[in-house]
Amino acid sequence: MTAAEHDLVLVVDFGAQYAQLIARRVREARVYSEIVPHTMPVSEMLAQNPKAIILSGGPSSVYADGAPGIDTAVFTAGTPVFGMCYGFQLMARGLGGEVAPTGAREYGRTAVSVSQGGTLLADVPAAHTVWMSHGDSVVAAPAGFDVLASTTDTPVAAFEDVERGLAGVQWHPEVLHTEHGQKVLEHFLVDIAHCRQTWTMVNIVDEQVEKIRAQIGERGQAICALSGGVDSAVAAAIVQRAIGDRLTCVYVDHGLMRKGETEQIERDFVAATGAELVVVDAEKQFLDALAGVSDPEEKRKIIGREFIRTFEAAEADILGDSIAEEGEKVAFLVQGTLYPDVVESGGGAGTSNIKSHHNVGGLPDDLEFELVEPLRTLFKDEVRLVGEQLGLPGEIVWRHPFPGPGLGIRIIGEVTRERLDILREADAIAREELTRSGLDRDIWQMPVVLLADVRSVGVQGDGRTYGHPVVLRPVTSEDAMTADWARLPYELMERISTRITNEVREINRVTVDITSKPPGTIEWE
Repeated sequence: MTAAEHDLVLVVDFGAQYAQLIARRVREARVYSEIVPHTMPVSEMLAQNPKAIILSGGPSSVYADGAPGIDTAVFTAGTPVFGMCYGFQLMARGLGGEVAPTGAREYGRTAVSVSQGGTLLADVPAAHTVWMSHGDSVVAAPAGFDVLASTTDTPVAAFEDVERGLAGVQWHPEVLHTEHGQKVLEHFLVDIAHCRQTWTMVNIVDEQVEKIRAQIGERGQAICALSGGVDSAVAAAIVQRAIGDRLTCVYVDHGLMRKGETEQIERDFVAATGAELVVVDAEKQFLDALAGVSDPEEKRKIIGREFIRTFEAAEADILGDSIAEEGEKVAFLVQGTLYPDVVESGGGAGTSNIKSHHNVGGLPDDLEFELVEPLRTLFKDEVRLVGEQLGLPGEIVWRHPFPGPGLGIRIIGEVTRERLDILREADAIAREELTRSGLDRDIWQMPVVLLADVRSVGVQGDGRTYGHPVVLRPVTSEDAMTADWARLPYELMERISTRITNEVREINRVTVDITSKPPGTIEWE
């Protein structure tokens, strides 16, 4: 079964932050979903032959001037439609029901009463709590609909017309605060829209392998820059499974990695995949280029520039002899692009060709790279599950996100080998204790930042010290767009602080950053 043969559910985005979350929840129900903007003509949506369409929530009132709408043809085309929150009100209004500002606004946790379960709310408790976010209410359902639930202020909080495949709820079933939300969503997908639940990790791997073999052909050579992160590792593992030793992975060791990470990639990634791995030791090159530089933007530019130079030199060694015969593409570049990247960059379909940027290492001038993006339909949590399916070790699959410039942007001040070693030791202790406490998967990431240009006074033993402070930055997040500071147990923070100040001689103060994003970014630079 190829990706095109899965039942497709389109999630229409009305500008709320929830569209991606809805799409993920649909996939958790093992049904394939994609996000489309509300500006897409309904005829184009229907041309994709979706098995169902979901209308997301949105920040507007359906009555407001310029509020996003949708052609009511979507409700009469015979394709099942599920409306959530704003989408629910659009459906009610579009089919002749009544939406009115009742003067009562419901935000956050709200008690809902189910008067009849019908198909949508079958087996859902008569009284439960849902997550609301609306000012207007549906006061009368359209003709032909059964009203299933209400709240104190909303007479019509859920309805369905099973025969026409139409249903909706005033609440947000996709958010975790809503009880039984996933069950309600599955009732719509399976019992009303009759979607097949075929979207599984096993299928994804098999389909991608097939697709990559077709794209790269019998003679194509592929190259992949491994960063040590989960995205590039899983992308490389899928391609390796498809074309074997015609994939070469390049890992540029810029000297800015955390303790033990380079060795782990050399050992664990190769052991798990059997992939061809070229490790380029470029530490001296990077540190020489960074000498004397403290400005964060300048650091990022230098690290990016040196990375491209190093990677291209490796490309030239690996692909230099690959000459296209009769226009056949031979050079492929594997990238770990994820679905949120695709959505946020305008959701362009298909692959794009890129030319090797400022060609330095003797690659043929006309050598075009075609991108191979095995993860471009996947969310981050799906990528991790695929990684497990491929047998990658947990240390790689569940590794916390780590920035491309590495520890270079976690040192405030000039980046030197000595400062990197100090930060590596402190970071290793913090990660070890976090793992030991069992909180690895609850924390999105926990950067440790070295304030290298600051010295603070301390007392260690009988003497005064002038050491550096470090900052712990533990955050929780689903997607890194927003983040909250993580409330770590005091005992854990105490253990981390005591060990760092005892074991890393140059550090005499440990602080914790308790700023959310926004206003603060996750990384300090």
